[in-house]
Amino acid sequence: MGVFTYENEFTSTIPPARLFKAFLLDGDNIIPKIAPQAVKHVEILEGDGGPGTIKKVTFGEGNKFTYVKQRVDKVDQDNFTYGHSLIEGDVLMGKIEKISTETKLVASPDGGSIVKATNTYYTIGDAEIDEKHVKIGKEKAVGLFKIVEGYLHANPDAYN
Repeated sequence: MGVFTYENEFTSTIPPARLFKAFLLDGDNIIPKIAPQAVKHVEILEGDGGPGTIKKVTFGEGNKFTYVKQRVDKVDQDNFTYGHSLIEGDVLMGKIEKISTETKLVASPDGGSIVKATNTYYTIGDAEIDEKHVKIGKEKAVGLFKIVEGYLHANPDAYN
């Protein structure tokens, strides 16, 4: 098994507490409503939303992939840190055992957030990770954050 780690960092104009609530704690509800083209629905298969919870994410129409099962690994509301692993689905392309992501939100000097994500790919055997696949995954994650950010700007009373 190979292990490859990639980091991503970007900024948001939304403060960490509000962004954490909307995107990381309630993303299963808000994203299908505001970005159904990306995520059609999320179903909890087992657990209560905390660590150990298994969810099935069904992607929107026209996506290259249809679904992924995701396990919640860590929820730290005090430090705005959330960890999850993609453990099953066509997004793993038969050559990745899992993709683990830890997202941490920190306050930026301008009152917004710095979003720091570490993605660790665990491959099956000696499979190689296509950099194009990683880049597309990063772009989609940032795109979803930006959609939620736009929603929060348009709805200033949401998630306070």
